Amino acid sequence: MQEPLVFLPGMMCDARVFGPQLTALSPDFAVTIAPITQGDRIEEIASNLLDVLPRKFALAGLSLGGIVAMEILRRAPDRVSRIALMDTNPLAETPASSADLEPLIIKVRSGNLAEFVSGILRPDTLAPGPGRAEVMALVNDMAEHLGATVLLRQVRAMQRRRDYQAVLRRCKTPALVLCGEHDGLTPIKRHKFMADLIPYAVLDVIEGAGHLPTLERPNATTQALRDWMKQPLVLQ
Repeated sequence: MQEPLVFLPGMMCDARVFGPQLTALSPDFAVTIAPITQGDRIEEIASNLLDVLPRKFALAGLSLGGIVAMEILRRAPDRVSRIALMDTNPLAETPASSADLEPLIIKVRSGNLAEFVSGILRPDTLAPGPGRAEVMALVNDMAEHLGATVLLRQVRAMQRRRDYQAVLRRCKTPALVLCGEHDGLTPIKRHKFMADLIPYAVLDVIEGAGHLPTLERPNATTQALRDWMKQPLVLQ
Protein backbone atom coordinates (compact mmCIF):
# COMPACT_ATOMS: atom_id res chain seq x y z
CA MET A 1 0.00 0.00 0.00
CA GLN A 2 1.20 3.54 -0.77
CA GLU A 3 2.59 5.64 2.04
CA PRO A 4 0.16 7.84 4.03
CA LEU A 5 -0.34 11.43 2.95
CA VAL A 6 -0.05 14.22 5.52
CA PHE A 7 -1.39 17.71 4.81
CA LEU A 8 -0.27 20.78 6.78
CA PRO A 9 -2.68 23.77 6.59
CA GLY A 10 -1.60 27.37 6.19
CA MET A 11 -1.81 30.18 8.68
CA MET A 12 -5.37 30.91 9.83
CA CYS A 13 -6.56 27.65 8.28
CA ASP A 14 -7.88 24.40 9.68
CA ALA A 15 -8.63 21.10 7.92
CA ARG A 16 -11.28 22.74 5.77
CA VAL A 17 -8.61 24.32 3.56
CA PHE A 18 -7.99 20.79 2.25
CA GLY A 19 -11.65 19.76 2.25
CA PRO A 20 -11.87 19.09 -1.51
CA GLN A 21 -8.62 17.12 -1.49
CA LEU A 22 -9.67 15.08 1.54
CA THR A 23 -12.90 14.14 -0.19
CA ALA A 24 -11.22 13.26 -3.49
CA LEU A 25 -8.10 11.50 -2.21
CA SER A 26 -9.27 9.67 0.91
CA PRO A 27 -10.72 6.71 -1.06
CA ASP A 28 -7.22 6.00 -2.40
CA PHE A 29 -4.83 7.19 0.29
CA ALA A 30 -4.57 7.25 4.07
CA VAL A 31 -4.94 11.01 4.47
CA THR A 32 -4.12 12.96 7.62
CA ILE A 33 -4.50 16.70 8.16
CA ALA A 34 -2.12 17.65 10.95
CA PRO A 35 -2.47 20.93 12.87
CA ILE A 36 0.25 23.57 12.95
CA THR A 37 -1.10 25.15 16.11
CA GLN A 38 1.24 23.91 18.84
CA GLY A 39 4.34 26.06 19.25
CA ASP A 40 5.69 29.59 18.93
CA ARG A 41 8.50 28.55 16.57
CA ILE A 42 8.55 26.52 13.37
CA GLU A 43 11.04 24.14 15.00
CA GLU A 44 8.72 23.50 17.94
CA ILE A 45 5.72 22.88 15.69
CA ALA A 46 7.68 20.42 13.56
CA SER A 47 9.08 18.59 16.58
CA ASN A 48 5.62 18.16 18.08
CA LEU A 49 4.29 16.78 14.79
CA LEU A 50 7.13 14.32 14.34
CA ASP A 51 6.21 12.80 17.70
CA VAL A 52 2.80 11.74 16.36
CA LEU A 53 3.14 11.35 12.58
CA PRO A 54 3.64 7.94 10.89
CA ARG A 55 7.10 6.44 10.58
CA LYS A 56 7.24 7.41 6.88
CA PHE A 57 4.82 9.63 4.97
CA ALA A 58 4.23 11.89 1.98
CA LEU A 59 4.09 15.50 3.14
CA ALA A 60 2.17 18.39 1.55
CA GLY A 61 2.26 21.84 3.15
CA LEU A 62 0.38 24.99 2.17
CA SER A 63 1.76 28.46 2.94
CA LEU A 64 2.91 28.40 6.61
CA GLY A 65 2.32 24.64 6.49
CA GLY A 66 4.88 24.49 3.69
CA ILE A 67 7.43 26.17 5.94
CA VAL A 68 6.72 23.60 8.67
CA ALA A 69 7.07 20.89 6.00
CA MET A 70 10.55 22.17 5.13
CA GLU A 71 11.51 22.07 8.80
CA ILE A 72 10.25 18.47 9.05
CA LEU A 73 12.34 17.65 5.98
CA ARG A 74 15.36 19.26 7.64
CA ARG A 75 14.89 17.34 10.88
CA ALA A 76 13.80 13.95 9.55
CA PRO A 77 14.55 13.56 5.83
CA ASP A 78 14.45 9.77 6.17
CA ARG A 79 10.78 9.92 7.22
CA VAL A 80 9.56 12.08 4.31
CA SER A 81 8.97 9.90 1.24
CA ARG A 82 7.94 12.85 -0.98
CA ILE A 83 7.16 16.52 -0.46
CA ALA A 84 4.72 19.04 -1.94
CA LEU A 85 5.29 22.72 -1.19
CA MET A 86 2.32 24.90 -2.08
CA ASP A 87 2.18 28.71 -2.10
CA THR A 88 5.00 28.99 0.40
CA ASN A 89 8.40 30.58 0.89
CA PRO A 90 11.81 29.00 1.64
CA LEU A 91 13.40 32.28 2.74
CA ALA A 92 13.66 33.72 6.22
CA GLU A 93 11.50 36.70 7.13
CA THR A 94 13.29 39.98 6.51
CA PRO A 95 13.47 42.59 9.30
CA ALA A 96 11.22 44.89 7.25
CA SER A 97 8.56 42.27 6.52
CA SER A 98 8.67 41.10 10.12
CA ALA A 99 8.08 44.67 11.31
CA ASP A 100 5.15 44.97 8.90
CA LEU A 101 3.43 42.18 10.80
CA GLU A 102 3.47 44.00 14.14
CA PRO A 103 0.31 46.08 13.47
CA LEU A 104 -1.49 42.85 12.58
CA ILE A 105 -0.33 41.28 15.82
CA ILE A 106 -1.94 44.19 17.67
CA LYS A 107 -5.20 43.41 15.89
CA VAL A 108 -4.99 39.75 16.97
CA ARG A 109 -4.37 40.73 20.57
CA SER A 110 -7.34 43.09 20.51
CA GLY A 111 -9.55 40.32 19.12
CA ASN A 112 -10.01 42.00 15.74
CA LEU A 113 -9.50 38.81 13.74
CA ALA A 114 -11.31 39.98 10.61
CA GLU A 115 -8.84 42.85 10.09
CA PHE A 116 -5.97 40.45 10.77
CA VAL A 117 -7.24 38.08 8.07
CA SER A 118 -7.72 40.88 5.54
CA GLY A 119 -4.25 42.19 6.39
CA ILE A 120 -2.66 38.83 5.61
CA LEU A 121 -4.85 37.94 2.60
CA ARG A 122 -4.78 41.26 0.74
CA PRO A 123 -6.92 41.77 -2.40
CA ASP A 124 -4.00 40.74 -4.66
CA THR A 125 -3.52 37.46 -2.79
CA LEU A 126 -6.49 35.52 -4.17
CA ALA A 127 -7.57 35.18 -7.79
CA PRO A 128 -10.13 37.71 -9.03
CA GLY A 129 -13.65 36.56 -9.65
CA PRO A 130 -16.90 35.70 -7.89
CA GLY A 131 -15.33 32.88 -5.87
CA ARG A 132 -13.01 35.20 -3.95
CA ALA A 133 -15.67 36.33 -1.46
CA GLU A 134 -16.64 32.75 -0.64
CA VAL A 135 -13.02 31.75 0.00
CA MET A 136 -12.46 34.82 2.18
CA ALA A 137 -15.57 34.03 4.19
CA LEU A 138 -14.29 30.53 4.83
CA VAL A 139 -10.85 31.81 5.86
CA ASN A 140 -12.46 34.22 8.29
CA ASP A 141 -14.50 31.37 9.76
CA MET A 142 -11.41 29.17 10.07
CA ALA A 143 -9.51 31.99 11.77
CA GLU A 144 -12.34 32.49 14.26
CA HIS A 145 -12.37 28.75 14.92
CA LEU A 146 -8.63 28.67 15.63
CA GLY A 147 -8.80 31.74 17.87
CA ALA A 148 -6.46 34.60 18.72
CA THR A 149 -3.98 32.54 20.76
CA VAL A 150 -3.24 30.18 17.87
CA LEU A 151 -3.05 33.00 15.32
CA LEU A 152 -0.56 34.86 17.49
CA ARG A 153 1.59 31.73 17.77
CA GLN A 154 1.50 31.26 14.03
CA VAL A 155 2.49 34.80 13.13
CA ARG A 156 5.32 34.73 15.69
CA ALA A 157 6.53 31.42 14.24
CA MET A 158 6.50 32.92 10.75
CA GLN A 159 8.49 35.95 11.91
CA ARG A 160 11.19 33.72 13.41
CA ARG A 161 11.53 31.19 10.58
CA ARG A 162 14.91 30.19 9.20
CA ASP A 163 16.16 30.02 5.60
CA TYR A 164 15.52 26.61 4.00
CA GLN A 165 17.48 26.92 0.75
CA ALA A 166 20.16 24.46 1.85
CA VAL A 167 17.50 21.98 2.99
CA LEU A 168 15.83 22.06 -0.42
CA ARG A 169 19.14 21.57 -2.25
CA ARG A 170 19.64 18.33 -0.31
CA CYS A 171 16.13 17.03 -1.06
CA LYS A 172 16.25 13.75 -3.01
CA THR A 173 12.58 12.77 -2.83
CA PRO A 174 9.84 13.41 -5.44
CA ALA A 175 8.96 17.08 -5.00
CA LEU A 176 6.04 19.16 -6.22
CA VAL A 177 6.25 22.94 -6.09
CA LEU A 178 2.76 24.34 -6.69
CA CYS A 179 1.29 27.83 -6.69
CA GLY A 180 -1.66 29.79 -8.01
CA GLU A 181 -0.93 32.07 -10.93
CA HIS A 182 -2.50 35.05 -9.11
CA ASP A 183 -0.74 34.54 -5.76
CA GLY A 184 0.44 38.01 -4.77
CA LEU A 185 1.75 36.83 -1.41
CA THR A 186 4.18 34.14 -2.63
CA PRO A 187 4.36 34.80 -6.39
CA ILE A 188 5.27 32.48 -9.27
CA LYS A 189 8.87 33.74 -9.47
CA ARG A 190 9.43 32.65 -5.87
CA HIS A 191 8.19 29.16 -6.71
CA LYS A 192 10.38 28.96 -9.82
CA PHE A 193 13.31 29.85 -7.60
CA MET A 194 12.27 27.19 -5.09
CA ALA A 195 11.81 24.52 -7.76
CA ASP A 196 15.27 25.28 -9.15
CA LEU A 197 16.74 24.58 -5.71
CA ILE A 198 15.26 21.07 -5.50
CA PRO A 199 16.69 18.24 -7.62
CA TYR A 200 13.96 16.68 -9.81
CA ALA A 201 11.25 19.10 -8.62
CA VAL A 202 8.09 19.56 -10.71
CA LEU A 203 6.67 23.09 -10.86
CA ASP A 204 2.91 23.37 -11.35
CA VAL A 205 1.22 26.77 -11.68
CA ILE A 206 -2.54 26.52 -11.17
CA GLU A 207 -4.45 28.80 -13.53
CA GLY A 208 -7.27 30.84 -12.07
CA ALA A 209 -6.03 30.44 -8.49
CA GLY A 210 -4.25 32.64 -5.98
CA HIS A 211 -2.74 31.83 -2.60
CA LEU A 212 -5.27 29.11 -1.75
CA PRO A 213 -5.50 26.89 -4.85
CA THR A 214 -6.82 23.98 -2.79
CA LEU A 215 -10.06 25.98 -2.46
CA GLU A 216 -9.94 28.24 -5.52
CA ARG A 217 -9.19 25.51 -8.09
CA PRO A 218 -9.64 22.27 -6.15
CA ASN A 219 -9.84 19.88 -9.10
CA ALA A 220 -6.62 21.09 -10.73
CA THR A 221 -4.82 21.09 -7.39
CA THR A 222 -6.02 17.59 -6.57
CA GLN A 223 -4.87 16.30 -9.96
CA ALA A 224 -1.41 17.80 -9.43
CA LEU A 225 -1.23 16.03 -6.07
CA ARG A 226 -2.34 12.73 -7.63
CA ASP A 227 0.37 13.00 -10.26
CA TRP A 228 2.93 13.73 -7.55
CA MET A 229 1.82 10.73 -5.51
CA LYS A 230 2.30 8.55 -8.60
CA GLN A 231 5.92 9.58 -9.09
CA PRO A 232 8.36 6.73 -8.43
CA LEU A 233 10.24 7.03 -5.16
CA VAL A 234 13.54 6.24 -6.87
CA LEU A 235 14.31 9.21 -9.11
CA GLN A 236 16.75 8.92 -11.98
